[in-house]
Amino acid sequence: KARIGRYGPIVELEAEEGGKNRFASLKKGQLIESITLEAALELFALPRNLGRFEGEDLMVGIGRFGAYVRYGNSFASLAKTDDPYTIQYERAVELIEQHRASVAAAAAPLKTFAEDKDMLIKNGRYGAYIAYKGKNYHLPAGKKAAEMTYEECQKIVSTTKKK
Repeated sequence: KARIGRYGPIVELEAEEGGKNRFASLKKGQLIESITLEAALELFALPRNLGRFEGEDLMVGIGRFGAYVRYGNSFASLAKTDDPYTIQYERAVELIEQHRASVAAAAAPLKTFAEDKDMLIKNGRYGAYIAYKGKNYHLPAGKKAAEMTYEECQKIVSTTKKK
């Protein structure tokens, strides 16, 4: 059955007695009026298992934030040019490696200080910040992380009230 759902055009696959019906969104360019049974059944191909990678299943699907590849508990977004229905194993592994590299780069500190190993300047969601003994401190407006000295960081940490 094809119809307009809450978030756009969908097809519905009715379950056997006692089961739950399955739903799938139509792709761009597909119309409710002209979709064939074969094309509608292809929409239920997701999530797709591409095989095993490092002992985990490589699953491709479409979620709340778009198309993704899942391995274990981690998710990597597919590029706009990747089609979740046709993506191959090699491309999925490439996306996983890119995701891992970006996570590692985000976790690495921008600057460390020889004077105190606990004083770090990190890059966060809202820009660079000072991390010191489990607490975070804003950098002053206009200051670049690479130009901050240990003394400047120490002054910010000592003058900012943190609970």
